[in-house]
Amino acid sequence: MIKDDLKKILISEEQIRQRCFELGRQLDHDYADNHNGLLFVGILKGSVPFMAELIKRVTLDIEIDFMAVSSYSGTETLGDIKIIKDLEHSIQGRDLVLVEDIVDTGITIKALKTLLYNKGAHDVKVVSLLDKPSRRQVDVKADYIGFEVENEFVVGFGLDYNQKYRNLPYVGVLKEELY
Repeated sequence: MIKDDLKKILISEEQIRQRCFELGRQLDHDYADNHNGLLFVGILKGSVPFMAELIKRVTLDIEIDFMAVSSYSGTETLGDIKIIKDLEHSIQGRDLVLVEDIVDTGITIKALKTLLYNKGAHDVKVVSLLDKPSRRQVDVKADYIGFEVENEFVVGFGLDYNQKYRNLPYVGVLKEELY
């Protein structure tokens, strides 16, 4: 079983659900007067479970779209991003909530925010399930954070190692001997 590959469970399914509820309430409050059209943009593939749980807790009228970008190979960031799937919606003058599984080095988020503003977004905020500030290489922060984690290799709830472990309903720390 894949859960046997974990050193420990870091964040339980219930903790994630509760934090998504809290984040949903905060987003409802912060965007209550939004008139620019709120678009949630999930960064594939890791954000899917988090985004699905989060948007159930948002009571505003929203739209969703997805982008696929690549910046990792195994456990290391490549230092630049590659757009694999771009947005289907126009974002001209829109407010975006960029949904990420983890903000690690910050390189991907910084590049994406720049790209989205260049495409005409009115505002871009980042909501991330996890934040790992000890690994930050650029000055960027998520606007909404589920949980801050230490510098451990985390998997589950969308986070993967070579496309495995995404389906775990919680976040765990992968055993070092497996990567």
